[in-house]
Amino acid sequence: MAIKPDRWIRQMAETEGMIEPFEPSQIRESENGRVISYGTSSYGYDIRCSTEFKIFTNINSAIVDPKQFDESSFVDFVGDVCIIPPNSFALARTVEYFRIPRNVLTICLGKSTYARCGIIVNVTPLEPEWEGYVTLEFSNTTPLPAKIYANEGIAQVIFFQSDEPCEISYRDRDGKYQGQTGVTLPKA
Repeated sequence: MAIKPDRWIRQMAETEGMIEPFEPSQIRESENGRVISYGTSSYGYDIRCSTEFKIFTNINSAIVDPKQFDESSFVDFVGDVCIIPPNSFALARTVEYFRIPRNVLTICLGKSTYARCGIIVNVTPLEPEWEGYVTLEFSNTTPLPAKIYANEGIAQVIFFQSDEPCEISYRDRDGKYQGQTGVTLPKA
């Protein structure tokens, strides 16, 4: 019989350092009351965003260009709650540091709690042998300001394990986002 997905995630986190820090159960409450859940789920792991945010602003009337991104398009913010302006977005990084095994691919999907409020988390793959903090993008699709809570669940990482390791991994290709430590802007 194959190992159960939640047990496999626990095993990989505890023995291989796949997720650090790692929460082996689903957390729904803290000493301050209810939180948006995070930790191990049935087939994945619910991640949190840190207190470091970059909030998109148009004060400099810059053009968004992924090949020559203007850093002045963002305002840096540190705090437990980030307010995203209407029809705008913010970047953050995860609390968790990931080391993806060579035979695993992950997809990061937004949590329904935020989606039901019009806040969309960009779908992000974590490729085999990618390592680092995940940079997340939160789009506020509403005409109202929206809150993002640091250190609470924000998205879920779903793991797909192959029977064989990939031929060429993200590390083998010297991927440009390998080992990122902070909120990382686009690189051409």
